[in-house]
Amino acid sequence: MHPLTQNLPPFTRREMLTRSGMGMGMLALAGLTAKENAQAAGSSTPITRHHPAQAKQVVHLFMNGGPSHVDTFDPKPLLKKFHGKPLPNPNLPTERKTAGALGSPFQFHKYGESGIEVSELFQKTAAHIDDMCIIRSMHSDIPNHEPSLLLMNCGDNALPRPSFGSWVNYGLGTLNENLPGFVVLCPNGFPVVGPKNWRSAFLPGSFQGTHLDTKETDVSRLIENINNPQSPERQRRQLDLLQKINQRHLAQRGHDSLLEARIQSFELAYRMQFEASNVLDLSKEPKHIHEMYGDGLQGRQLLMTRRLLEQGVRFIQVWHSGGQEWDHHSGIEKNLRRLCGQWDQPIAAFLTDLKQRGMLDSTLTLWGGEFGRTPVAELPAMNGRDHNHYGFSMWMAGGGVKGGYVHGATDETGFAASENKVHVHDLHATMLHLLGIDHERLTYRYAGRDFRLTDVHGHVVKEILA
Repeated sequence: MHPLTQNLPPFTRREMLTRSGMGMGMLALAGLTAKENAQAAGSSTPITRHHPAQAKQVVHLFMNGGPSHVDTFDPKPLLKKFHGKPLPNPNLPTERKTAGALGSPFQFHKYGESGIEVSELFQKTAAHIDDMCIIRSMHSDIPNHEPSLLLMNCGDNALPRPSFGSWVNYGLGTLNENLPGFVVLCPNGFPVVGPKNWRSAFLPGSFQGTHLDTKETDVSRLIENINNPQSPERQRRQLDLLQKINQRHLAQRGHDSLLEARIQSFELAYRMQFEASNVLDLSKEPKHIHEMYGDGLQGRQLLMTRRLLEQGVRFIQVWHSGGQEWDHHSGIEKNLRRLCGQWDQPIAAFLTDLKQRGMLDSTLTLWGGEFGRTPVAELPAMNGRDHNHYGFSMWMAGGGVKGGYVHGATDETGFAASENKVHVHDLHATMLHLLGIDHERLTYRYAGRDFRLTDVHGHVVKEILA
């Protein structure tokens, strides 16, 4: 903090913002205008893509904890044959002690014209299988939540790196100057490693994700200070005073493009109080839309997601909740039925809604967790699965992916990716490609070197492109 001159009030700019009732200024740092973002970052003009784009927005449905692929999107009938017995091929090393095969308690059925097999747990979602690309050959590096979450979200499992959403907004800018470009919906606290999952790291702070705790249904509680008791005219006068103070502070420091951008963020906070309260008010939706999504938490999150997309939010990440609810070391049958039951109808409704509004083709939706689960049972309960980074499934829909298509495969037991392997770096490179970005050219110079989301790895999986 820098002291103000004796002619100005004796508190900092941050305190001035808070005392003037503009607490949303902190939230607004995550959503500067595209032009200001690019200038602050020293990047080229945003919206200049490297090649024609299929997608312009991204939705990441994050099942934190690691959903079991062999119980959802990767059927392995051999597991039932060897249930309770050693697998025909040697077990790979696991994080915890495991025993024999654990056959899936769920039935798989073929859906759509493509005839792709999906678990009964996602039968409503599977009605959209011809618009979905199932990647059954995902793999990552480490079977632990913390590094795997960081790899999936930030492209590195250890070092502080900007998140995927931050990179996308850095490269493309925002579509709405009155809302953040990167919004994170996560109810009931934070997942493992918390805000590091949506940080901007060495990118300017304006690209960091804006977190909303969606357990709240009242807009005034969802975003603090969204409703200011003062009149817009009085707020305008307060903001004008604040800007004068900031401009004097800027003059003392000399030219500083980052500071200039942050000064402008307070203007955005002022505008957000009018637009954000409208877009987050789900009561404006008709009854049949509420019934389509359902009245549960995940339905509410996805309905909010659709409304944010309509208003131009570039990147939206939707977490299941704080904690790791998909981490099923025991009781997997009961827990999977419960969690998939919370998501199946909302996901189907979301994809239906996007399609009927003409938004599916331009919205890239990704579903998955940080890794999968083992095909063998974990001791001592023998009714759950351990972490498995060797092979797991994720799916994408819309945004230029090939629908009704399965890419890659795990081995006959589902333990490890064996055909057309897709690393997390490859996934990121492919998603950036769909957004019109060459992952090798989206760079940011920091500490003497050019960084990128995929570091020195990754290739575009061309087979999944429509």
